[in-house]
Amino acid sequence: MTPNSIPISFILQQILILFLAAVPGGRILTDAAGGSWEVLKSDIGISAMHMQLMINDRVVMFDRTDFGKSKLALPDGKCRVDREEIALKTDCTAHSAEYDVVKNTVRPLMVLTDVWCSSGSLAPDGRLIQTGGFNDGDDVVRVFRPCSGCDWEEIESALDRRRWYATNHLLPDGRQIIIGGRAQFNYEFYPKTGNTQAYDLPFLVETNDKKIENNLYPFVFLNVDGHLFIFANNRAILFDYSKGVVVKTYPEMPDGHPRSYPSTGSAVLLPLKKLQRPTIEAEVLVCGGAPKGSYISAVKGRFVGALNTCGRIKITDPSPKWVMETMPRARVMGDMLLLPNGDVLIINGGSAGTAGWEYGRNPVFNPVLYRPDNQIGSRFEVLNPSNIPRMYHSTAVLLRDGRVLVGGSNPHALYNFTGVLFPTELSLEAFSPSYLDPGYANLRPKIILPVSQAKLGYRQQVTVRFTVAGTLNGNLVTVTMVAPSFNTHSFSMNQRLLVIGGGSVKPLGKSTYEVGVVTPGSGNLAPSGYYLLFVVHQGIPSEGIWVHIQ
Repeated sequence: MTPNSIPISFILQQILILFLAAVPGGRILTDAAGGSWEVLKSDIGISAMHMQLMINDRVVMFDRTDFGKSKLALPDGKCRVDREEIALKTDCTAHSAEYDVVKNTVRPLMVLTDVWCSSGSLAPDGRLIQTGGFNDGDDVVRVFRPCSGCDWEEIESALDRRRWYATNHLLPDGRQIIIGGRAQFNYEFYPKTGNTQAYDLPFLVETNDKKIENNLYPFVFLNVDGHLFIFANNRAILFDYSKGVVVKTYPEMPDGHPRSYPSTGSAVLLPLKKLQRPTIEAEVLVCGGAPKGSYISAVKGRFVGALNTCGRIKITDPSPKWVMETMPRARVMGDMLLLPNGDVLIINGGSAGTAGWEYGRNPVFNPVLYRPDNQIGSRFEVLNPSNIPRMYHSTAVLLRDGRVLVGGSNPHALYNFTGVLFPTELSLEAFSPSYLDPGYANLRPKIILPVSQAKLGYRQQVTVRFTVAGTLNGNLVTVTMVAPSFNTHSFSMNQRLLVIGGGSVKPLGKSTYEVGVVTPGSGNLAPSGYYLLFVVHQGIPSEGIWVHIQ
């Protein structure tokens, strides 16, 4: 599709966006029962291709160093010089930024090597350990500390293999496992201890389509038994990474269609509950993607409709089976996020084509809510739309206040703001789910104890004290812990939600209550590190507090 063939409806929509952006204060706000949208920043200077919420309520984001000149200048006359760079050999603009959620401000950061299509996770001490990328960055490890004025620290040749389109996951022992990437059918660990080599993973060879590599950015989750659930293309295994052995092979998804990049769907490990029982169940939900052959069709200019199905599987069952469900909207390149109350938000993406340069079409502006505890057939709800297309290279992360930060969208090899169907997007939006509507203020808890940054142990009894202004229903109180995830390319690495208690609420005085909870029993359930702790009342979450479990 050429600029001359852009649909009239899309042009009218862009005119409306420009009109709304002229509102004093530069913020676009839409409200209704299905959540609300607010433009926080119309231009942060870079396209937020990767995002990570830090433990100081700032979000580190970055795109790629070979995009050319961004709109965010580096401070103090700093410049990145790379004589081999084609786009710009001397670049005095930033390709990474730190967004302060509380102050709504952006600070430029300096990254030296190319972070394009990389991966990462928070370490147990709260540092962002970010790995791989493109060209000069493909074997680099970068560290970002959550401290005032800090910037990227880069460790060259820190990886055994080049990692481009790989997936990371935090392990119970504090290391990250880094799985796959372009032409990498193997995995390795960081930090390096003892043997530093990479280990073969034949499953990645078996799921690889040589023409289009439909197994990049595999979906990886730590199961409750300490093994890794790894999904690539349309298949999944349970993998004992300590022995290098596949302990279970799951059935292929019934429709046989690929769900991994570039046929990009998304996935979540559904909330873990009843953690004190001897046997704990775990389920994975995979939604969206593109039918077989969609990428080749998109390359030829024919954009096939995306998948409108989800597959749900209980990965702890002795004989697991996929249960298929139908979404209200077909979606490719969508992001799936766990909300504090255990619901799943499906957001961003398009309804035709695939991931990759210029290959997505028909933006899906409406997020969808998935309620995993409802009966099948009544789990989905279509929410209020954004006005901004969020296509390839869009991102979304959960914030401590319960909002979802949304950014990015750049389906082009360079920054391209005109003459294309979907211009490079530099804005940041916040989506507020309906639980943040003012009408629910009387039901919303506020945590008093423990204090934020509290240190907790495993299997520890903790008293959570909170207030609720209105009438409390103690039977509808739960306490959840959510791991902050690293989001890129429609997958949130290390995403995890645990329900650690609820019910048995004790009144302490006017509008003040406490509930006893027990923290997870091991690192298999909750790897050591920082989590956001929420009290949820009748589906309405409090603002979260940071807790450190170790």
